[in-house]
Amino acid sequence: MMPKEIITAYLEALGKGDIAVAFSYFSTDAQWHQPGSHQFAGLKTGPKEIGEMVGGMMEATQGTFALKPIGNLMINGNMAALPVNFTGTIEDRTMDMTGVDLFEVKDGKIINVWLFSDDQELENKFWGK
Repeated sequence: MMPKEIITAYLEALGKGDIAVAFSYFSTDAQWHQPGSHQFAGLKTGPKEIGEMVGGMMEATQGTFALKPIGNLMINGNMAALPVNFTGTIEDRTMDMTGVDLFEVKDGKIINVWLFSDDQELENKFWGK
């Protein structure tokens, strides 16, 4: 599969809540670069660590965390960029912002993901320490 097909399949599985299938598109040593200075920030390696981070986000938001593509998936060789909107609620804090997810694909697997938030300071406050 080409990068566009892999990222599309990953997003479709994620949208259905099928985490096992979604993470099957990651290499065993994939790296997820979560920006910021909050409890989920930092480098996560492998589907297990990435899954734990996403699970933690869902738990912190009591299932309200959602990510939705808001533009076309853009491909440049083995790289793919996707404009997204992400939302969630934690107690009295809400988040509703845009960002860009940048994927790198090699040998049919996602090997790197870099996230870019529209307002990193606001995201840091939302997720907390």
